[in-house]
Amino acid sequence: MEDNTRKLPVRFNLDKPDQKKAWDYLQTMDRNEFSSWNHVIHLALLDYFDRYYRIQEDPYLETREREESFIQQIVDGVCESLKQTLPLFLAGCMTGLSALQQASAPAVQPLQTETPPAEEPADADPESIDWGFLGS
Repeated sequence: MEDNTRKLPVRFNLDKPDQKKAWDYLQTMDRNEFSSWNHVIHLALLDYFDRYYRIQEDPYLETREREESFIQQIVDGVCESLKQTLPLFLAGCMTGLSALQQASAPAVQPLQTETPPAEEPADADPESIDWGFLGS
């Protein structure tokens, strides 16, 4: 059986800020989330190089990602503002509508006790009716 394991010693120079930061991350990583240093390092390499090659293929990827993030911040801000101001706005509209309805309501008319005379239906002669509208 062939051994498919490759070993690579890694050393960190704690005098260099980036390497010290990486070492500190390894010391404080969540052992429930990451099983070993090997696991963390291979995930970090995959993430780094996947992004690196995507940017090589699409130089505007970072710009689009920043724009999308900015747009999302704007949308979230507008939604939050609407959640705060919309109830007050709608309450004002409803108050205005009810005041408008009260102002435009006609005065109460007294009930008519007399019934108007009924019109007698005119006897229409079928010969005098223009039936052209039926499309004959």
